[in-house]
Amino acid sequence: MSLLSRLRTRSRQFWWAVSAAAAVIAIGIAVLVARLSRPTDFEITDQLGGNIFPSAILSVAATDAEVIPPADSVYVGNPKSLIAVRVESEQANSLVRVELGETPFFARSVSEFVLPKAHTVYTIYPEVLWRYDVLRDNVQAEPVSVVATVELNRHNLGQKVRTFSMRSINECLLGFVQHHPDGGSRFVSTRLFFAAYVNEENPMIDQILREALDTRIVRRFLGYQGTATTVDKQVYALWHVLQKRNFRYSSVSYSSLSSNFVYAQRVRTFEDALASSQINCVDGSALFASLLRAINITPVLVQLPGHMFVGYYEDAERKKLTFLETTMIGDVDLDDYFPGERLDSTMRGKTQSEMSRLTFEKAKEYAGSEYRKHEGEVRQEKPGYMFLEISKGVRRKIQPIGR
Repeated sequence: MSLLSRLRTRSRQFWWAVSAAAAVIAIGIAVLVARLSRPTDFEITDQLGGNIFPSAILSVAATDAEVIPPADSVYVGNPKSLIAVRVESEQANSLVRVELGETPFFARSVSEFVLPKAHTVYTIYPEVLWRYDVLRDNVQAEPVSVVATVELNRHNLGQKVRTFSMRSINECLLGFVQHHPDGGSRFVSTRLFFAAYVNEENPMIDQILREALDTRIVRRFLGYQGTATTVDKQVYALWHVLQKRNFRYSSVSYSSLSSNFVYAQRVRTFEDALASSQINCVDGSALFASLLRAINITPVLVQLPGHMFVGYYEDAERKKLTFLETTMIGDVDLDDYFPGERLDSTMRGKTQSEMSRLTFEKAKEYAGSEYRKHEGEVRQEKPGYMFLEISKGVRRKIQPIGR
């Protein structure tokens, strides 16, 4: 081989080597860029300022209701989980894996999702395996550490911990300010959760009904199988037996929740109210509504700013409404409600039955008057007002929380 041929061969080998090295470098750079472009972080998030409400979880666990809607339309999973992680997808159809560590309130879970859009921030609601019995028995707010581990396209993004406040079962979420990704916000009312404290399935109701029948005010509970007078007698029988149990008014309603955009109120469950013989306006209304539902009379919870009372339909067609001021079930001063009538001075010498009937009629009169004053605001459900009929439709959204 001539010298010239050998030089040409070596030149070609040299340039092949240079090309190969350049290709290796290019591939290396591409891999490095790809790795650097991957998200290296995620966050654990929620809409309620780090608060979890057992009543909000239990009441919708077996329904399709979405009482707390997602703030962002770009999400995957079930928003009823309440706990979420936020992460940006790498490419179209990215695969994300979220693992939640075990806590006293839920078991360990692993969820996988496909994120359809590329380079998009998703809110991901993983499956949460709640321990419903533990949630139901939680009577005081306590901290819980939520541990999340996230993988994106099999790339481990690491592990994060966030401490939430697990609220008491007696705290009812009233509403919250929802913040949107575009910077906007709106108030979301969740007063529908009051229906969770109306518990027509409580086993203690049978005892109350038996006591009411023993008074012989009615022989049986027929619901709407009769006249409006028959309905009224059934309602009065329930009123009378609760008065015989010596209920007392107790204004405990404040929650320990400290937030300027999440609002809650303390509500006694049916069992708590009976055990303590104490009620406030909300407790008493939920308690009485539970009894009405149990005898197939449709109740209504009516809320005014700072107050609540119960209503009920006197007919199956739901054309006539009557209202009751349930705080008058307890030992009350009637002069506080009717200052011009001096009713307390006329109570001396009356039998318990006579006093019970008088307070029942006055409770209807007072609540009816309050409703008529505010009917427009109530029906329009302006801020601070509510008209919540505990109907079959509501029950398809909100179930009793029990306990």
